[in-house]
Amino acid sequence: MKVLITGGAGYIGTELTRLLDQNPSVSEIIIFDNLSRNNYNIFLHSGIKRGKVRFIKGEMLDSRVLKQIVQSVDVIYHLAARVSTPLSNESSHLFEQVNHWGTAELVYATEESNVKRFIYLSSASIYGAQNDEIDINTIPDPKSFYGISKYRGEKHVERLMPKMDTYIVRSSNVYGYGISMRFDAVINHFMFDATFTNRISIHGNGMQRRSFIHIEKAANILANLVDNNIESGTYNLVDKVMTIMEVAGNIKDLYPKLEMIFINQHIQMRELLVKQDDRLMKLLTAPDLSFEDELKIFMEKFHNSSAM
Repeated sequence: MKVLITGGAGYIGTELTRLLDQNPSVSEIIIFDNLSRNNYNIFLHSGIKRGKVRFIKGEMLDSRVLKQIVQSVDVIYHLAARVSTPLSNESSHLFEQVNHWGTAELVYATEESNVKRFIYLSSASIYGAQNDEIDINTIPDPKSFYGISKYRGEKHVERLMPKMDTYIVRSSNVYGYGISMRFDAVINHFMFDATFTNRISIHGNGMQRRSFIHIEKAANILANLVDNNIESGTYNLVDKVMTIMEVAGNIKDLYPKLEMIFINQHIQMRELLVKQDDRLMKLLTAPDLSFEDELKIFMEKFHNSSAM
């Protein structure tokens, strides 16, 4: 089985590549990435050896190259995207070009190929900010340019459903130590600041709720989609819902002298709470650790990787 991972050098892509590299049924992995975030760690620290994994540097709007690549693969993971924190609103043009039209170009190429399975990593941001609990039946109402672009990408991917196994996976906020970490996500940012500055900044009153999933669980579930017989469709990739203060409180348990700075504490921030999708979580084969244990491992990784 040959697999293409767009955005394979990214935060989730790196961990997914590592897992698929260990899967004996996967004979080749092609990473397609433009390295726009300067994410070179997959080449330096992932432990992935040349041979089974091949890297191609390129852009999602390069339709000629995409058509060539997809002709030789069986499974596509489409992770490449202009990324953002869930509720931000900036760089509308880049979101539209990469997330919307880049996905369209990949779908056009896939329609003319022999690909058997297509997995699109979308975002819970397509639901918009809502105070009520969201499930897979909630009508999307994206508010940010990022959410709008990801939802438009979904509409292109839906065309593939009658032709092949197709999965739209709406991911919640991913956190946890990884080879190609993102530090704009709230928990990762908190853990870095707590470890190296002993201070975190909380926007609003901290009671805003968010949906989260650990990087190991997210990558594990995605990796298990490569040859699972789960039904084609749209799924939410969520493990837990917590307030920002709950997150901060757990981090303070690890760092008792941690200082918390509140910014605009009088403001009630927007919320995004998505219900766990049991259909997808049943694919989880990674250890189901508690949040406290996940943070302890995170802390140990930081302390072991730095002499500071």
